[in-house]
Amino acid sequence: MANADNRYRADLRDVRFVLFEQFRLGEILGQGSFSGWGEEEVLATLKETARLAAEVTGPLNGSGDREGCRLENGQVHVPKGYKEAWDQVHASGLKMVSVDPEFGGGGAPSAVRVAVEEMLTGSNTAFNMYPSLSFGAGELIERCGTPEQKKKFVENIFGGKWGGTMCLTEPQAGSDVGAARTRARKNPDGTYSIQGTKIFISAGDSDMVENIVHLVLARVEGAAPGTKGLSLFAVPKFRVNADGTAGARNDVTVGSIEHKMGINGSATCVLNFGENDGCVGELVGGVENAGMSQMFLMMNGARIAVGIQGLGLASTAYLNALNYARERKQGASITHWKDPTAPRVTILEHGDIRRMLLEMKSKVEGIRALAVKLATHVDRAALHAGKDDEKHAYHHGQVELLTPILKAYSSDQAFRICELAIQTYGGAGYLKDHPVEQYCRDSKIFSIYEGTNHIQAMDLVGRKLGQHGGAHTQQFLGDVASFVEAHQAHPVYGAEVKALGSAQESVVNAVMKLMEYSQAGQLAKVPLVANRFLEMMAELTLAWLLLDQALIGEAAMAKLSAEHPDRSFYAGKRYAAQFFARNILPGVGAKAAVLLAGDDSPYEIPDAAFATV
Repeated sequence: MANADNRYRADLRDVRFVLFEQFRLGEILGQGSFSGWGEEEVLATLKETARLAAEVTGPLNGSGDREGCRLENGQVHVPKGYKEAWDQVHASGLKMVSVDPEFGGGGAPSAVRVAVEEMLTGSNTAFNMYPSLSFGAGELIERCGTPEQKKKFVENIFGGKWGGTMCLTEPQAGSDVGAARTRARKNPDGTYSIQGTKIFISAGDSDMVENIVHLVLARVEGAAPGTKGLSLFAVPKFRVNADGTAGARNDVTVGSIEHKMGINGSATCVLNFGENDGCVGELVGGVENAGMSQMFLMMNGARIAVGIQGLGLASTAYLNALNYARERKQGASITHWKDPTAPRVTILEHGDIRRMLLEMKSKVEGIRALAVKLATHVDRAALHAGKDDEKHAYHHGQVELLTPILKAYSSDQAFRICELAIQTYGGAGYLKDHPVEQYCRDSKIFSIYEGTNHIQAMDLVGRKLGQHGGAHTQQFLGDVASFVEAHQAHPVYGAEVKALGSAQESVVNAVMKLMEYSQAGQLAKVPLVANRFLEMMAELTLAWLLLDQALIGEAAMAKLSAEHPDRSFYAGKRYAAQFFARNILPGVGAKAAVLLAGDDSPYEIPDAAFATV
């Protein structure tokens, strides 16, 4: 039975639908590196994750937020219950579900990992940051480290014995990573002495593990300025003995922990390296000046993970608001609004509540489909690697294109969906008696860390649209166009599919305008519209995926009896798609019109005109 302190709610039916009905996970199960996985194994994994979220991590979400972390004598202490949860999560194997079996992992498809992470992070975002960042660090060393580094660090990290972090940001640099001042000096034995300060380091320290491996960007003496001169170092909190155990302190100290708006159970640290000139690190992979390319492997994974964080909190916020709306009685029906004796109805009967709930539903289910679509491309790229170069390039290219879209749109919308959930509750939602106020506070950071969403938008516009001569973008837009061509005459969804086609044309026009800015030397215009363009791409994608779901639902309903319980589920797909297509998708054309107009007023306004105070 779930712990009474748990507020987390999961939609396992929709998770199964997206995995197996929409993206046909069954087609790749049992193949290649996924040979040990079948539908039964996936469903058992989802069931166990939901149980763990309800019984172990979920109950600690509110208490961890209230208690927060504390720093005593240089050691961060995490909230009560986190250590026990850490042990149970790692014992379950869920954090290693998609890790290579060579390192003790399950070797599951990435799509399964997305579903697992949605539930774990949705149940307790702050707690899940510790194992997730550790996983990212372990994965980077697995991919980029020397054989000796892999042996020393990876299994200890993946197994939960050690933790891991990523250390980029510095006080004077912020998102300008190339301005980093952390220094690395090569020692005679091949190691490097590290000196510098990093800030905003999520899960930067804890008392849950024996050691923590910090992945630190630093500049080797004499290296070039900017990002090209940065190298990546594995810097353990405790030096590693010859037998692989944690040894003496490595001159890595916690300067302070931040007091934040949300994710209070996660220690966001200021870390000082080498204050006493005794901090030693290993050059990852033994290659200098490759730090940014190596770190981007972790950062891209982290950006996808942030998108899943947004999905996890948005989903449980929506489901909690829905449950409250079904139970809370207030006011009379609109058909009896003048009758003071009319019976009170649940707020689910009120039009504005239904509008907000359907907006939340459509966005949550669309973002979930986007996350699994991206993961499916990861999985299929892996299966085609070395066998079919054309298919591998297509799937890999879609991963590249969709990553900034998932990160930015999911994280932006998570905050807005959580705010809508509070509005659904009314005044009760603003109270700590209900979980949605914490979800809202916790979710705000998502649009800021792992590259602010403007950075994601500039990455999309400045790099991803033109990759491989624009092939990835052309293939994506071609997929949408093929869907429109196939279904624009559908008897139920024809109008919505035609609207999708119009939105796709708006995106094409916006792409052409962005190219025009670039070719005409008007690059200053791009930052003014990049975020708007990313939203256009995201809303086009969600409308497409939701309409695809609706078509699958129509076909499924045709095979069901009138009394079958799944009829309601599939009917939900119809209305989610129609609502999004009729209410959100028209914004794509409106945003395109604004983009094409080329407003320069943010540049034209004099600095002093912003305010006279």
